[in-house]
Amino acid sequence: MWKKIVTLFRSQGPLREAYDEAILMLQASHDMFDHAVKQLHSDGALETDIYKRDKRLNKYERSVRRKIVTHLSVSAKPDINLGLVLTAIVIDIERIGDYTKNIVELAGAVPGPFDGLELHDEVAEIEKNMVRMFDDSVPALEGSDEVRARGIIGSHAIIASKVDENLRALCAGEALSGRSGHAVTVAMYLRYLKRVSAHLKNVATSVVNPYHRIGFREKGRRA
Repeated sequence: MWKKIVTLFRSQGPLREAYDEAILMLQASHDMFDHAVKQLHSDGALETDIYKRDKRLNKYERSVRRKIVTHLSVSAKPDINLGLVLTAIVIDIERIGDYTKNIVELAGAVPGPFDGLELHDEVAEIEKNMVRMFDDSVPALEGSDEVRARGIIGSHAIIASKVDENLRALCAGEALSGRSGHAVTVAMYLRYLKRVSAHLKNVATSVVNPYHRIGFREKGRRA
C-alpha cells in the first residue's frame, strides 16, 4: 500500500507539499536528537536552540495538516486514506521532538557529562541502535523499503526489551545501588530513548501496514 501512497504523494499539489514537509520533519527530528544526545554527554552549551527547533517542528506539523485539509477540500477525488496515513506519521515525528527536549532538560539537570557507570555499555549500545533507526527511517519512507522498515521495527523490539530489563535492575537495586542520582538519570534517559524508538517504529509501520494497523505489529508476524 505504501508504494501506491508514495506514488500519489509525488504528484503535484498540496499532498505532495505535505509529504515533502513530513520528510523534512523526520530529518529535523534526527538532527535534534543527535544534538540532544551530544549535549547530555558533554559539559558545553547546546550548539543549537532545541526549543526553537521544536517550535519549527510543530509548525511543520500544522502545515502538513493544513495541506491535507486543502487536498480534501479542493480535490475532485480526494484520497482520505492518504491524508490519514500522513497525519499519523507527523504526529509521531512531532512527539520525537518533545522527547528530544526532555533529553536536553535532563542534560541541564545533570552536573557534568552523563555517566551510566556500570550501565554505560548498555546505554551506549541502545544509542547506537537508535542512530541506525534514524539513519534508515527516511530511506525506508522515500524508497518504500519494507526491509529497512522491518529492521527499524525489529530494532525497537530489542531496545524496548533492553530498556525494560535495565529499568527492572535499577528498581530492584541490582544496578547503581547507592547511587540514587545516577540511577534516576539513567532511568529517565532510558525511558526517553525507548519512547523515541517507539515513535520511529510507528513511522516505519506505515511502510508495511495499512492505516488501521499503523503503530501495531505487522499482521502475520510475531515481532
